[in-house]
Amino acid sequence: MNSHLMEILSREIVKSLPLAQKEIYEYIVELEDELAQEAETADEFLALLVKHSPHRKAAKQFNLTFGQLVMTMHEIENIINSQMEQKLRNITWIDFTDQVEDTKDKKGDTLYFYFSLNEVHSCFFLIYKS
Repeated sequence: MNSHLMEILSREIVKSLPLAQKEIYEYIVELEDELAQEAETADEFLALLVKHSPHRKAAKQFNLTFGQLVMTMHEIENIINSQMEQKLRNITWIDFTDQVEDTKDKKGDTLYFYFSLNEVHSCFFLIYKS
């Protein structure tokens, strides 16, 4: 699946979370993203996570115990994963480039896709210039 599409779907799911869950999730992700920007390697990133503990900062920020915060994040991640799986099951993505190009001159600079999110009944063609 296209990483850009996954990111769009993920943002939509996070936006749909109850406000408290959304704020906690976004707070932690923002802190983790800042640490990832600082790190040059995966090991360095893990060391920064241990040193700065975004989850402990979030627990303090939202007046939760560390345990409550961890449980809340597990719940949020389960919701996000479940909704993502549901959305991915409902996606139809078909390449029609060959069928369309058969009826036109074959320059090959355009790709034609049919895309549908069945759950919301929205369908449209995406045209990408190569």
